[in-house]
Amino acid sequence: MNHIKDGHSVLIIWNGNDQNELSNLMNEVKSLAKIGNVVLENSERITESSRPQSSFDIVLSNWIPPHSISHTDSLLAIIIKVLRPSGRLILKDHNDLTSTLKLNGFINVNKDSGNVFVAEKTKFEVGSKASLKLGSKPAVWKLDDTVESAWNGGNDDDTIDPDQLLDEDDLKKPDKQSLRVCATTGKRKACADCSCGLAEELRGETKETPKSSCGSCYLGDAFRCATCPYLGMPAFKPGEKVMLDLKADI
Repeated sequence: MNHIKDGHSVLIIWNGNDQNELSNLMNEVKSLAKIGNVVLENSERITESSRPQSSFDIVLSNWIPPHSISHTDSLLAIIIKVLRPSGRLILKDHNDLTSTLKLNGFINVNKDSGNVFVAEKTKFEVGSKASLKLGSKPAVWKLDDTVESAWNGGNDDDTIDPDQLLDEDDLKKPDKQSLRVCATTGKRKACADCSCGLAEELRGETKETPKSSCGSCYLGDAFRCATCPYLGMPAFKPGEKVMLDLKADI
């Protein structure tokens, strides 16, 4: 009750209460509001058109036992409409209505040990408009000169001649013998993570030539045994290195 001040306009929402208690509550509120206006509304009959928008400073709801008013979203929507900006809703409810009140637009929601909730309406009406003063000339993003020049294609003075990116040493054809030496070790020995093909080449040099156990492997698959290392290869002359003709028709 300490939120009710002299001159406040107060709405009391009631439902099925004892008429004597209701009368006592109204007299108490009138003594606090003094020259203010005090109005009664039944919770089951109040509508959005019952009272003008923003017409009350304080709304008291469910204040008298048995506290049977259900504060639904529709009722809270009516209450926040009839409250003036920064007006307060003071209600009693055994349920925790903190989240419900906030979701219905109330701010600064507080609850005391006696199940009394106090919630405020914002300082402005829902749907209020305000003009924003942005100045006579809005600020414009400007690119750095270097970035802007590059974005626009740059000037001729800033372009680089691609021929200047290579010198004479870059244009020299490498010696074939130098390619047979590892650029990392400087020797004819592949490094651990060789990727130039030298490791494969060296493995090919050390690979032993398969030996025939029957002596007729060179004649072709018709003369080769099931374990012949030349199986699937074309016929060849004895001592000749087996070569596949990749251009031959299949």
